[in-house]
Amino acid sequence: MKSKEFEMPAFGVGPIYVLTCLLLTIGGLYLHFKGFLSLGQCKQGQFIFRITGLVLILAGLYLWIQAVIVEKINRKTHEGKLITTGVYSLVRNPVYTAFIFVFTGILLLTGNIILLGLPVFFWAFLTILMKKTEEKWLKNKFGQEYQIYSSKVNRVIPWFKRK
Repeated sequence: MKSKEFEMPAFGVGPIYVLTCLLLTIGGLYLHFKGFLSLGQCKQGQFIFRITGLVLILAGLYLWIQAVIVEKINRKTHEGKLITTGVYSLVRNPVYTAFIFVFTGILLLTGNIILLGLPVFFWAFLTILMKKTEEKWLKNKFGQEYQIYSSKVNRVIPWFKRK
């Protein structure tokens, strides 16, 4: 019998992660719009910031739809299956990556370079959470299959599968 310590909750660390990043994003936007971050406002390149922001928001929505709806993460998780196809062949945590992309895209729309420190925090925070929780659960549940998968596919940043 497996230890309760290694049983992953239905939503993993998702609620903690997403709520923290959402609150930080809202806080950053509040500070920006109240003028507290005027020093970081980029007058040049607003078009690039906005286009990049929109692209990231759309990419995040695409990743979320692919992971949740197309790959049917909820059903496969309940069935105890490790998903390694579709967007899961590009990134191990596409749902979390989708939120990073959307929050980063929203921050980019402001054109404030000070706010670009938040996505670095989002990535680092997720990396720490994953290493301490979900990755341990997945290694315990799937063993060698997960270790091989994790050695070939990035945790957060989508990339082509390594050989």
